Amino acid sequence: MELAKNVEAYIAQQQQAIAQNPDCGTSYYNLAIGLLGQRKFGEAEEALHKAIECSPTLAEAYVQLGGICLQRGDLDGCLDFNTRAINCRAQFSEGWGNIGFVHLQRGDADKAIPALEKAIRFNPNFVQAHATLANAYFMTGLFDLAIETNMKVLELQPDFAVAHHNLSLAYLEKGDYGAAVKHSDQARELGYEAPPDIRKEIDAHR
Repeated sequence: MELAKNVEAYIAQQQQAIAQNPDCGTSYYNLAIGLLGQRKFGEAEEALHKAIECSPTLAEAYVQLGGICLQRGDLDGCLDFNTRAINCRAQFSEGWGNIGFVHLQRGDADKAIPALEKAIRFNPNFVQAHATLANAYFMTGLFDLAIETNMKVLELQPDFAVAHHNLSLAYLEKGDYGAAVKHSDQARELGYEAPPDIRKEIDAHR
């Protein structure tokens, strides 16, 4: 309840700032963030378009619009807005990470990998980009790189259950069954249940 009141107050504050300065893109962007917190996607989208109208190079606004597209399952829209974000700011890691994610969702790991590698070059602590990149490496049969990248995920976020699961799959592919079992168990301890067929395959190597 307290959080909801704080968001209402934050939104009111941004609306007041816009009333005082209707050409401030940042205030529209901040308003959109408050509205997204309330899951008012339509109103947030309007505010983000106003933000871009006032500040055409506000890369964060394009990324948020891409997120709204993703919410609707519109991968083309998500890709388009994130491409605009990196055109505004070439080293914007979040934009590159989202571009990589969309390509991977489409099953195109070869396009995903360079985008994700850029995302982590520009922000080495971008956990989600490392995790998505590890998946892309796995999909292309680069199991050693998948293992190395998942290890980096765990270095940044030790309780990332999916990284342990993905390590178990990569070790399974390499025939290192002891490591596969170990990471599968760690994923389970952290709350991630592997699909039954994978669980069965790993259990066969105990």
